[in-house]
Amino acid sequence: MVFVARSLPDHADTRSGRVLLLGATGFVGRHVGAALEAAGYEVLAVARRPRKTPASWRLYLMDLASHGPEALTSLLDEERPVAVVNAAGEVWSSSVGGMRLGNQLLVDRLLAGLARSRVRPRLVQLGSVHEYAPQPARVRLSESSAERPTTDYGRSKLEGTQAVLRAAAEGATDAVVLRLSNVIGAGTPAGSLLGHVAGQLLAAPPGTTAEVRVSPLRSSRDFVDAKDVSRAVVAAMRVPGAAGRVVNIASGSSQHVRDMVDLLIGISGRPARLVESSLTGVRPVTDTDWMGVDISRARELLDWTPGRTPRDMIADMWHAAADLASDDRGNG
Repeated sequence: MVFVARSLPDHADTRSGRVLLLGATGFVGRHVGAALEAAGYEVLAVARRPRKTPASWRLYLMDLASHGPEALTSLLDEERPVAVVNAAGEVWSSSVGGMRLGNQLLVDRLLAGLARSRVRPRLVQLGSVHEYAPQPARVRLSESSAERPTTDYGRSKLEGTQAVLRAAAEGATDAVVLRLSNVIGAGTPAGSLLGHVAGQLLAAPPGTTAEVRVSPLRSSRDFVDAKDVSRAVVAAMRVPGAAGRVVNIASGSSQHVRDMVDLLIGISGRPARLVESSLTGVRPVTDTDWMGVDISRARELLDWTPGRTPRDMIADMWHAAADLASDDRGNG
């Protein structure tokens, strides 16, 4: 079922263009929507459940993974968007079935809806660098790296990517896949490592030292700012030569996870004692001790480079989490 926030126009907005954003109320989706609006696009937000969105967005309730593509086709034909961005999916689900539903079946239904539509928008599919096989230390992942994911998350995301690339190769859709590294910023999910650390810092009573329990901090990862990711999405919508391509979107540098945790604790200004233990209940998404990503294709094809630092992304994350916790206490 689709909820339409206001009456539907019968033609495309040729001044700026409409963009259909799936997963608009999620962590990455909210950042992408803000970047689209800043770039002059009208945001048509699609989500499974009613959540607060900016007043300028139009919200449509649609569970594409659980239902057929007919509602999506109807929406595409009525709104005639210039692009569709798929920021929906499952990351922190503990269920293999949930990840297949959100990362694989949803993409199949999306492609079916696009194939039946009378319009041909550019599809930007958000994939993951965890679709690649683990690389040896100091060997960066590139778009030509082997695709042999070792996690259920990576496997489900790869299935979605392959379906999009097949459709593009067959001429059924105009699509580009952006493979994202570890995205950090305001709204970082509580189930992630850094989200888990922030939650423990915020839960400590005032005037006490927070005991922050984490899995052993041995790894290094490529962390990219959500705002930089959103700029890459806008670029991918606009570059004709990106059609049918996979592009890695990352910071291009590998940061030790301990450094990121220490940075978060320092920015929080809260006294903390770090305890490393394997019994934290936090599910690791990644699968090797070192990960770095080559972003030369993004620079060359999309004219995109990351502009924000680890401090920028961690500061945004902390201030948003602290503001949310303060609002929750005020409403309690």
